[in-house]
Amino acid sequence: MGGLRPPIPHHPFLEQEAMDLQNRWDFSAIDRVLLDEVTIQRRVDELAAQISADYAEIDDLVLVGVLKGAFIFLADLARRLTIPHHVDFIALSSYNRGAVSTGAVRMIMDTRAPVTGRNVLIVEDIVDTGYTLDYLLRIFQARRPASVRACVLLSKPERRKVDVPVDYLGFEIPDVWVVGYGLDYADRFRTLPYIAALKREVYEKGRG
Repeated sequence: MGGLRPPIPHHPFLEQEAMDLQNRWDFSAIDRVLLDEVTIQRRVDELAAQISADYAEIDDLVLVGVLKGAFIFLADLARRLTIPHHVDFIALSSYNRGAVSTGAVRMIMDTRAPVTGRNVLIVEDIVDTGYTLDYLLRIFQARRPASVRACVLLSKPERRKVDVPVDYLGFEIPDVWVVGYGLDYADRFRTLPYIAALKREVYEKGRG
């Protein structure tokens, strides 16, 4: 699995830090790379261009990133937009144990600024069952925004339990646990520059 390791920066202090980090990560847990860095960045470019065109006449777009998984996607997307926008965050809890979602969603942190009368774009890392995005859409629609849409990096259509609208989608992926580019497993692998699938035996340990 040596080829899955992130590159070591050419700086003595950063090299040692990166080597220490690699030693702490168990790359044997990774099965394969689903989306490499170039593919991800190309798609983010396309999404940013589409969003910039759709909101070209809007000067109060609010990007609401869902923490923690969407923070890298949101940062890359926001920097590519060519229109005025604001950034805010929300944090939710939707998973109880392991890989099993009960459908119960709990808010941990709300946005700081009101969104009434403003155009809201929810930026989410992944939609599988749809419970979380459905909850978010209902929450924000109740706050009487001018509009509310969703931009999602990854979708697992095989896992869908609730039909939710996704206005901007990065990629559809199979029903596997993915890590990297903001997504994690037990708070590991989150800062990998690519998106990889974990070995099934790793995440199925939590399903018992």
